[in-house]
Amino acid sequence: MVSRVRVWLNRTYAENVFFTDQLRRNPSDRAVEIHATHGDADSPVLAAADTAELEPEGLSPAAYVEYALAQCKRRSIDVFVPRLNQSAIVAHRADFEAIGTALLAPPPEAVAVFHDKVIAYEAVKAIGVPVPPWYRARSADELVGAVEELEAAGHKPCFKPASGAGGVGFRMITRAPFSLMHLSGFPSAYVQLDMVVEALKQSEESVDLLVMPRLEQPEVSVDCLTGPDNVLRMAIGRTKNGRRRGFTLHEQWLEPARLIAEGFGLHYLSNIQFRMFGDRPVLMDVNTRPAGGLHQLSLCGVNAPWAAVQLALGEDPGEIVPPFLGQDYTVVSGPRPLRAVSLPHQRVDETPEPLLPAVPAPAEAVEVAPAGAAEALQH
Repeated sequence: MVSRVRVWLNRTYAENVFFTDQLRRNPSDRAVEIHATHGDADSPVLAAADTAELEPEGLSPAAYVEYALAQCKRRSIDVFVPRLNQSAIVAHRADFEAIGTALLAPPPEAVAVFHDKVIAYEAVKAIGVPVPPWYRARSADELVGAVEELEAAGHKPCFKPASGAGGVGFRMITRAPFSLMHLSGFPSAYVQLDMVVEALKQSEESVDLLVMPRLEQPEVSVDCLTGPDNVLRMAIGRTKNGRRRGFTLHEQWLEPARLIAEGFGLHYLSNIQFRMFGDRPVLMDVNTRPAGGLHQLSLCGVNAPWAAVQLALGEDPGEIVPPFLGQDYTVVSGPRPLRAVSLPHQRVDETPEPLLPAVPAPAEAVEVAPAGAAEALQH
């Protein structure tokens, strides 16, 4: 009898309820047990799991690694999919392997390259992947200088943190003065240059920004599955153009993604994003983790989460080619069950909370944001 596979997802995105759904509906008909932990007691991922716990708050990366090792040992975890503290966790891969847990994440060298977007752009440019022009700004003067150069070249400047995930911190620069126009409708991603400059001058915190031209649609996110042998098993592009979504296998997107995934050893699941700069695709971002919208590949007849788990277990799924490309679609939010009772956040100095119930109450629900909603703005 084939034993069940125990998979742990630590503090992750709400969209990964679909990740767990696909693991349970795997084509191998293998029993899968999902363990989930989170800092938010009302995360739908906790309700979707078979077993769930609140994570302790305030742990340093080193302390979190110890916590993770203890979880894997106590729960007999076969495959751990780390998002929070990924860098610290993958540096201790041997420790996890020693207790029988495979990490579904790239090696530390690959994670380090793509943690800093400046280092990432320099690295991928060196292997021939096109990148947009960019400037690093750590002060108000450097920001203004970068904006002026981009404007002189006819570009619309924008900026984002040099390190970070998703579209967090992405803003577009405008020189239009703040007015009532900015208070009507929904909040905008545009910020006034003079307000940003003043904020930088007044802040006592250091900043590290990547300033670049605004890139145009379509945006193409290539979901990749790469083996520990650095050989790509899967590359499928998901296209975004306004509300319309679709799929592509065009080599103008897949070939640079393949160069990055294989060249830097992005083992297991990664997501490599491109946009247009003029008439050519350029790299926008590289995520060393499964994308929130990965489950959308099911519209192409592909179960990527299960293929990745197989690979982590040493069961090579072989080359994964979609049997068809799904029709264009859009993404809307929908309800997901929550647990019956909302528990307070767990504190480090308190007695550990009991396990959360695995069966959610049908009466309560949360709307899972559309996949990629956190990345709706250019990032």
